[in-house]
Amino acid sequence: MTPPPRPSALPAARSGAPGDPNRVQAVALIIIAFAVVLFLLVQARFLLISLATAIVIFSLMSDAISFIARARIGPVGIPNWLASITAFVALAAILLTLTSVVLNQINTVLVTTLSYADRAPEAIAALFSWLGESTEAAVLNSLRTVELGGYLRAFAGQAGNLMQGTVLVILFVGFLFAERVWFATKLVNFTGDPVKADRVGRIIGSIIRRVNRYLLVKTIVSLMTGVMVWALAGLFGLELAVALGILTFILNYIPNIGSIVATLLVALVAYVQLGDARITAAIFAITGIIQFVNGNVLDPMMMGRALRLSSFGIIISLAFWGAVWGIPGMFLSVPITVAAMIVCSEIPALRPVAILLSREGLPEPEISAPTAAAIGRVHRAVRR
Repeated sequence: MTPPPRPSALPAARSGAPGDPNRVQAVALIIIAFAVVLFLLVQARFLLISLATAIVIFSLMSDAISFIARARIGPVGIPNWLASITAFVALAAILLTLTSVVLNQINTVLVTTLSYADRAPEAIAALFSWLGESTEAAVLNSLRTVELGGYLRAFAGQAGNLMQGTVLVILFVGFLFAERVWFATKLVNFTGDPVKADRVGRIIGSIIRRVNRYLLVKTIVSLMTGVMVWALAGLFGLELAVALGILTFILNYIPNIGSIVATLLVALVAYVQLGDARITAAIFAITGIIQFVNGNVLDPMMMGRALRLSSFGIIISLAFWGAVWGIPGMFLSVPITVAAMIVCSEIPALRPVAILLSREGLPEPEISAPTAAAIGRVHRAVRR
């Protein structure tokens, strides 16, 4: 009687097991690709920041172009090319004017800060006088070792690149305006399928609408906050009232952190100039109330459900893009995160990422599942 055959020593390793060479190779390739992309993001940061800013501004101006194109002068309508040129010229004038105003205020702040540089260490060290003379002396000695002038001159050099970036953004927006007419045709030819092109167009439209709503609400709230801070600083006789209002308006575009930095900046300027702890505490408290009410009551009420981003996701995005692109990356972090959440919600494999980025864990795809299934059935019927 022949013995039964022996079972094989070990079954073959299943694909996807932790020790699978193919899986290890795929993970290694993903890590290498991420490192290469991160390297390119850092090395080409000036160009990419200008391009990302131009795309955001172009999305804002696309609605303005459509509004101008729908307008009529009597029986004559405005051609699309004329609407694009009008919007581009107006945008260039606004950007150059705003850049000049910001640079002027930055120079004012730098000059005034340099004049206060000698008094600032004593004023800041006096805040620690309640801890004892030794602590106050230690803080004063530490502050005197900081070369504030060198940091301010380096910051002025970085601010000088703002005008170059503005000119580059205007050029990018001009090229995007020129390509705007042919975008729908290119999208159809690129996807090779009108249904897919329509789906991609809906996703892009959703990104534009949500980013535009976010920027519009943020601009209104930041403008109100800046005007209130300017009025408060002017009421207490601060020399940098206008500059503090403008800087508050700009810093409020940085989520969460910007309002804190603006509040501390107002309090620091007030204490260095006035030297009165009680008045400084009052200014700090009033500024904090303004920021809290506008940022936590008015902003969410006006924003509604347009953004729907997780607060933790915003912080992570802020930290990542701040590390990669610096301060400009902080300004662009929310629009980039909104675009990433919408795109990931439309791709089944990336939907967990969209769930993590969304506020309630329920990201809304631009096309619901029943609608997508209906479009697929129509498309298959057309093919037959």
